[in-house]
Amino acid sequence: MDQIFDIIGWLIYAVMFFIALWGAYCVVMVWTRVRQKQFQNEESQAIFLEAVEEPLGRGEYEMAAEVCEGDRRAMCQLSQLAINNRKLGFAKVKQLVADRFQRDVLQDLEYRLSWVYTVIKAAPMIGLLGTVLGMMGAFSKLAGADAVEANKLANDIMFALITTACGLAIAIPLVLAVAFINIKIRKMEDLVAYGVNQFFEIFKEASIRHPISQ
Repeated sequence: MDQIFDIIGWLIYAVMFFIALWGAYCVVMVWTRVRQKQFQNEESQAIFLEAVEEPLGRGEYEMAAEVCEGDRRAMCQLSQLAINNRKLGFAKVKQLVADRFQRDVLQDLEYRLSWVYTVIKAAPMIGLLGTVLGMMGAFSKLAGADAVEANKLANDIMFALITTACGLAIAIPLVLAVAFINIKIRKMEDLVAYGVNQFFEIFKEASIRHPISQ
């Protein structure tokens, strides 16, 4: 019976180790994704908009699209999407850009964060499972012998406490990391929304001065 508890104990440690790695990996991926999708500040985004405004002001839509090409930041990709689909009309292009930002950027981040939330919920539960198993092992030793060695009993109790502590040690930093990432996502969303509004003002003026042929 003791061997079974030992195997289960090591299995719980291994599971907690792997979910901790998975949670950390997902946090790094989301953080990297947010950094890739946003400008560092409003000033750098304004410089990009000025670079796009110059060819748009002359009606050179292809040149404006080239300014955006190859840039992975959301503002650049959305601007290029709007320019490439300019023949759809202003209203449809604006809706297309909004839908694409929601689907390709925000929903992608939410999907990745959902894995972090899963780890946050699972880690304490696995720790609690280890606590229950550790106490079961301790009570099994108490019930199965008249005299129990204190060190063996202490090992089971220590296992119970360590798994609980590990579960919390995994979940708590991830909770803080997710809170910080959510703040970064909201800031990115606000910055992109502000930039998109500015872009469409430029785009609308350009389409009036240089009508787009159907």
